Amino acid sequence: MKNSKTVLIDKNPGRNSQSFGLARELGTELDLIHEPSVGVVGNKGDSQCYIGVAQKVKIIHDILKNQIGTSKDKMALRLVQPEYTIATSDGIRNGTKEMRYSLIGREITNDSLAEHLSASGLEGVIAVVACDKPPVGTLAAILEHNRPSIIMSDGSIRPGVDSATGKDIDLITAYQLAGSSDEKLKRRIAVEACPGFGSCGGMFTYNTMQTFIGVVGMQPLHMVSPASQDVRRIEEFPKQLVNYLENLIREDITPRDIVNRDSIRNALIVAMSVGGSTNVLLHAPEIARAAGYADFAKDIMSPDEFNFLSEKVIPVVVNARPFGQYSMVDIDAKGGMQVVVKELLEAGLLNGDTLTCTGETLQQQISRLDPPEPDSEVIFPIKNPFKNTGGLRVLGGNLSPDFSAVLKLAGVESGLENNIFTGNARVFNGEQELLNTLDNYPGNIKNFDMIVVRYEGPFGAPGMPEMLDSTSRITALCREKNIVVGLMTDGRFSGGSVGLVIGHVGPEAAGGGPIGLIEENDKIIVNLETNEITCVELNEPEVYSERKLQWEAEVASNDGVHPKVGAADTRLLNRMRCSAVPAVFGAGMHPNRQVWVRDPREAVKSDFKPKNKYKNYSDFYAFD
Repeated sequence: MKNSKTVLIDKNPGRNSQSFGLARELGTELDLIHEPSVGVVGNKGDSQCYIGVAQKVKIIHDILKNQIGTSKDKMALRLVQPEYTIATSDGIRNGTKEMRYSLIGREITNDSLAEHLSASGLEGVIAVVACDKPPVGTLAAILEHNRPSIIMSDGSIRPGVDSATGKDIDLITAYQLAGSSDEKLKRRIAVEACPGFGSCGGMFTYNTMQTFIGVVGMQPLHMVSPASQDVRRIEEFPKQLVNYLENLIREDITPRDIVNRDSIRNALIVAMSVGGSTNVLLHAPEIARAAGYADFAKDIMSPDEFNFLSEKVIPVVVNARPFGQYSMVDIDAKGGMQVVVKELLEAGLLNGDTLTCTGETLQQQISRLDPPEPDSEVIFPIKNPFKNTGGLRVLGGNLSPDFSAVLKLAGVESGLENNIFTGNARVFNGEQELLNTLDNYPGNIKNFDMIVVRYEGPFGAPGMPEMLDSTSRITALCREKNIVVGLMTDGRFSGGSVGLVIGHVGPEAAGGGPIGLIEENDKIIVNLETNEITCVELNEPEVYSERKLQWEAEVASNDGVHPKVGAADTRLLNRMRCSAVPAVFGAGMHPNRQVWVRDPREAVKSDFKPKNKYKNYSDFYAFD
């Protein structure tokens, strides 16, 4: 183990006593207490997402224990007891002030797991992950620790069934009924929408990120799609995970050997192809940061290239909720996410030479799995896709000079038929103001309004809450009245949001970004021909200067913080306010992004090129 970090070896009997005690209680051999250590970790929280995790952790732990020993056919390692991270539930918290803690849960997962990995000196880790923020925090901590590790998704929840119609329903179905006056309907759907346990089942943030983690190489691809209650997660996958980890340890394959520029790019391309959550553009920079790439746009993929791929090259190939019909269990029944990866590999759009946690390259893993062809109902072929363009688009313009604003194009139902939306600004300083209007004065929302929700960014909220409650109500309102309403915010959205919704607008209002200067009835233009979001009035230098001076005066009169920001009334919220980086860098709590930068020799660009059809585009691969 040439890069081992283990420092536990100590002959002081006082330091050894608890190690002997732990080995005794865990049932492992006392002679192994000074060997490199291995263990299992899991994510925990207060929702159905996490209920299945502990069972899998225990099974993996027991299998790992049975493969540890001093005989030649065993791994001579020290076993540590399982550890769990904690995070909150997005599904329960949306629309409340507690939602500020959702993204922070990613950071807390990173912190707690980093402490466990480093203080325990773990040389091998198996992580069982659930919900959508903890898996990213888990992977980030694993990348920082950089010892052999492997991840398994706990799995998604199976869809509910509406007892009146027999149709599949889910969490989003229930959220989109918030504005209904039919209380019996709302209760029935709420009761029936989430049977059993597991994380959100559509192509929301959880399954977007599980797919990302699989394609980036840290999770076996066949373990992405099965539901949490699928017997394979108990009877087959645990043993496979232990065997994979044993190989990683033996070959000294570390997470940073697996997660690099090419594998991150692969994962982004697949996220586009599945119409993934806008949150991938917060989580991918955080994963890249932990892998040693400080500047996502420069080191991994520029906004121009991202938009080129999404607009010209990568179509959406799954008919999945929230923009389609099916859930992840349906995708699994048609062959799993490996069908999508195979399609993209055969089209020459992914680098098949990237290493994965199975010890194989991505191409070798797909060849072994031998997935079926797309069925053209749930999973579609590249040549005849479900949607002709990729699911995500990044926007610049005078409202997003950071080029951070993101639109989930796959979820837009109307308003962009000619690639341009023009609307009148309706300004709300915080989501609660908007929810109050939607609850009490929904008639005030008119056709071609552009709702602006600000002071909800990483610094301003603090915590950058997602707005599934708001977007669901607006979607229901638009469908009911047959109108088009947009929403833009410096906050973020659930992967279950649909409609003309634009998040991550940066710089955020609390940091002096232009979104904070918009006034009621300003003209807002969303232009997908130029990939810009613009406030017409702010194009006038005099108007911009006058409004900026007024904003600065409000900040100066309130001790340097704009009076409309949210209260940082706990130590954790205050920590987010003091250390959050902008959305374009992942909105994490680490102002010094240089800490984990790779040696430049590790960041050398590969020579992988797409098929001839695409390679003439100069920005497709930055090294061309």
